Amino acid sequence: MSTLGLSHAALWVVVIVQALALLAVVRQLGVLHERITPAGALMLAKGLKVGEPAPALTVEDIEGNAVTLGAARADEHATLLVFVSPTCPVCKTLLPVLRSSAAAERSWLDIVLASDGEREAQKAFIVANRLEGFRYVVSAPLGVAYQVSRLPFAALVDAQGMLRARGIVNSREHLESLFEAKRLGLASIQEYFESMTRERAA
Repeated sequence: MSTLGLSHAALWVVVIVQALALLAVVRQLGVLHERITPAGALMLAKGLKVGEPAPALTVEDIEGNAVTLGAARADEHATLLVFVSPTCPVCKTLLPVLRSSAAAERSWLDIVLASDGEREAQKAFIVANRLEGFRYVVSAPLGVAYQVSRLPFAALVDAQGMLRARGIVNSREHLESLFEAKRLGLASIQEYFESMTRERAA
């Protein structure tokens, strides 16, 4: 066999070996994906404690109307505060999820969007993203009270004014984990999976 033929054969052997190695890596990724539990909203180690009274503040919505958030409600509805910003790209990807969640959970939940900064920029953000259906408040002290350090961030407050779940929400799974944690009476969906792991190990 000529030198050229040998080099072609060697190249084909390399290609086949690399293809087999890539196939093995893809298969292993699939196995790992099956073993990983769903990610919940990213809980912060410090700050407000789930199960304690939420900070109750009276703030202004985008139209200048007074809104009290965090207090007990006579209508038995919970409140999901979602902190967003016109300059946050992840927040914008979460907005369609918030719209569908507002419709799906409307029997027990009101979603309130919260931000701070210049009102005209907030109004442009509302119009550009069709957020007129949400109550939208503008208040820097609200973010401080709920100890928001990263966006988008959500806090679920029940009808009695108790903080039921909180965390950074980057996806539909993160957001829905807050609802599931509330239904299960847990601080986070991670706590549920940890309890299940402990039960299986016992």
